[in-house]
Formats: sequence, C-alpha cells, structure tokens
Amino acid sequence: MALQFEAFCAGGLAPGWSLMVQGQTDSGEDKFEINFLTDTGDIAFHVKPRFSSATMVGNTFQGGHWGQEEVSSVFPLALGEPFEMEVTTDAENFHVYAQEHKILQFPHRHRQLAAITRVQVLSDHRLVQVELAKRSLSWGDGSC
Repeated sequence: MALQFEAFCAGGLAPGWSLMVQGQTDSGEDKFEINFLTDTGDIAFHVKPRFSSATMVGNTFQGGHWGQEEVSSVFPLALGEPFEMEVTTDAENFHVYAQEHKILQFPHRHRQLAAITRVQVLSDHRLVQVELAKRSLSWGDGSC
C-alpha cells in the first residue's frame, strides 16, 4: 500500500479533531487504512474497510501486539464508487462515519490523546481530498 497522506501534530490529538478522506474505490482489494500513531510508534487507532467481507474494522497496535478487533457490518461503501469517510474524536471515543452513516464507535485504548502525534492514510485507491482539522464550537486556534 502506498502512503497517500501523512500529517504531524506536535501538540497531539485532542477532542474535536476530525480526519475527512474522499476518494474512489478502484479495485476489489482491501487496500485502504487510516492509522493514528503515537510518538512511540504504536497505532492508537487503526481503521480499515474490508470490501471483501463488507465490514469496517477498528483496532490498536500497542507494545508490539494487535488488540481485539472491533468489527461493524454497517458498510455503505461500494466498489467502483466514490466514497467519503470521516474519523472524529471526543474525550472517550473515535467515531467513524462513511457516506454520512455512523459505522463504528471505538473507545480510546490509548488514554493519552496528546501522545497521538501522527496520522497516516495508506491506500492503493485514488484519493481526491484528505483534510485534518480541529472542529470545535469554542474560539481559538485549531492548528497543530
């Protein structure tokens, strides 16, 4: 899989951050994933659509081991069609949306959100747009 997008945030992740990915599924292969990584290289949140089984999978990779997968069978994505996925975070969970449907709510297993300093999108599908932004109703600067 090719690295399509990578962003670094020295201040780390916080509630209110959102990652929006728009693209086109070009093949029948499960070659798309989003990873939120810590400063130590652990994957605090990994989300991957599996077109072959029409499921969305969330997990963590900490201390050299994968955790227990959480699987959602709500899967509004279709091969050969444009797609839009969004991952948001609050104080307790990551929330995954696809085509404006809530797909997965994944509890934070890595409790220190500020240690999550990098976001990657790996894909062999064609990505049209990727946006990482702080979405908040409060005043202030949302930049990293």
